[in-house]
Amino acid sequence: MKAYFIGGGIGSLSGAAFMVRDGGVPGEDITIFEKRLPYGGSLDAARLPDGSYSMRGGRMLTTEQYECTWDLLSSIPSYTDPKENVLQETIAFNKLHVTHAQARLVDGNRHKVDVSTMGFSMQDRIELTKLTETSEEKLGNSLISDWLSPPFFTTNFWYMWQTSFAFQTWHSAVEFRRYLRRFMNEFPMMNTLGGVKRSVYNQYDSIVLPLVRWLEGHRVNFVGGADVEDIEIVTTDGMHRATRLVLAQDGARRSIDLGDDDLVFYTAGSMTDATSLGSHDSPPKQLTKADSHGWTLWEKLATGRPEFGNPAIFNTCIPESSFESFTVTCRNPRFFDAMQTFSGNVAGTGGLVTFTDSNWRMSIVLYTQPYFPDQPQTIQIFWGYALFPDRVGNFVPKPMSECSGAEILKELCGHLRLPLSVFDDASCVPCWMPYIMSMFMPRSYGDRPLPVPLTSKNLAFIGQFVELPEDAVFTIEYSVRAAMHAVYQLLKIDRAIPPVTPYDKSLKVLLQSVVKSFA
Repeated sequence: MKAYFIGGGIGSLSGAAFMVRDGGVPGEDITIFEKRLPYGGSLDAARLPDGSYSMRGGRMLTTEQYECTWDLLSSIPSYTDPKENVLQETIAFNKLHVTHAQARLVDGNRHKVDVSTMGFSMQDRIELTKLTETSEEKLGNSLISDWLSPPFFTTNFWYMWQTSFAFQTWHSAVEFRRYLRRFMNEFPMMNTLGGVKRSVYNQYDSIVLPLVRWLEGHRVNFVGGADVEDIEIVTTDGMHRATRLVLAQDGARRSIDLGDDDLVFYTAGSMTDATSLGSHDSPPKQLTKADSHGWTLWEKLATGRPEFGNPAIFNTCIPESSFESFTVTCRNPRFFDAMQTFSGNVAGTGGLVTFTDSNWRMSIVLYTQPYFPDQPQTIQIFWGYALFPDRVGNFVPKPMSECSGAEILKELCGHLRLPLSVFDDASCVPCWMPYIMSMFMPRSYGDRPLPVPLTSKNLAFIGQFVELPEDAVFTIEYSVRAAMHAVYQLLKIDRAIPPVTPYDKSLKVLLQSVVKSFA
């Protein structure tokens, strides 16, 4: 039996690890194809040629959720200290660096908003409770704004929840409900982000690299620069079997015939498809899926096979699925010093700082330094993003999507009332991501395939665009859990998948949430 993973993101890396660890599959019988290096997919982070740093984003970590992720990482040695695993390393790090945000929201007067209250009216509480308790069948493909009145979207809760998880009012009410229930234990701590955990370094260096090194140690085959253009399928008596892979590599096309026992795991869709970087002096190009073709194979597979999902639901409205992030490399301590004094948080303990009156809905986060293993002591790095890059700034008279890195820093200084000199010698790298919120687009049941569709014999779907009824997308956990389901099902592994912790059924959590909602 040979196994082929198409796409080198965290889903494929996890799936390969589960095959080796839990399925007993020799690593040399597993191949991972990735079109664009490095491996890790959306969990990327890099030092650019000019010495500045860039990362598209960082997913929130918790130790209370992420059951499958920690199950996996408890088996993966740390990249910096092989004597302990990644889970142990992460827990130890977060005992030293505890999150307790003191400037979660900042208003247009540079005042730290009192977030001890969620800011709910009775109508807000009733509507939120109704949405949370309504079944997914009744919610259907409705929007969040179909269930919540306009005043709700000016509450402290909405500003904090929206920017923590990147929701928009036009996104899926089903996904919003899943988040409310999945992360209900975080609700009482939204004002301090007390449940948020961090990796020692960025998630590429702290999670992806240790996993890649472990897989390489087990002789898993990594094939970079390979674009799998087609998965040929033969259908017999209504059952689909993948029979051949067609791929392009180094300017040539080749095919791989699949044996009767061979398995294929395909990462369908891409939330970071058509990503583009700008620079300190220029904005990023506005790319679309025509520039990257990251959805083409899924569209081909789904044609005539509705059980393989409906990618058009997720990739046809860039204005509703895009946001822009930016990474800032500071070469003097002025900004970090000013921000730590203003917020009351040492870098790495404050979480997101969101500017509520920002036209762009801008947020930033200062990490514990260093954030990269090779980061010089004279450099400090922070990250930020904005949910409305198509809107004109408060201090820069143009949309964020048309701004250079320098102009983004000017906008940030305006909100903080800081002189531009705090960013002397700094560089800001903006990043445009047209599909980064595409998994939140309103959908109906069946628009996402099951990890192993009922009509599939040897083809599984993994990643953010599969259906896991008990979990919430836009998390590392979702990709890892989907891969675990796919691998265990096709290999018939007799090992229990860690269940989703039902915090929404905990009386303690429910009581704490009710109390917090009336604060």
